[in-house]
Amino acid sequence: MQVARVLQCYLDGETDEVTARRVAAHLEDCWRCGLEASVYQEIHNALARRTKPDSRAVGRLQAFGASLLSDPPAGDDDAEHGTTRPAGA
Repeated sequence: MQVARVLQCYLDGETDEVTARRVAAHLEDCWRCGLEASVYQEIHNALARRTKPDSRAVGRLQAFGASLLSDPPAGDDDAEHGTTRPAGA
């Protein structure tokens, strides 16, 4: 759950410089976090434009939120990121 909070703070420009660099480097290597970041950014941009966000982005955000509410098993790599892999991945 900590990862999701740090990611959101990073995307909102609310992290210190060291954390921002670490998150940016992680996003370059981690497809799951990169995908979550892009979904969050799409919704943020749609809200800034005051338009309706892409329904797929909203669905992914809802699934991401639901995953934060579950208590994943320890040692699960997906749990560390607060995400699950898409079907067929």
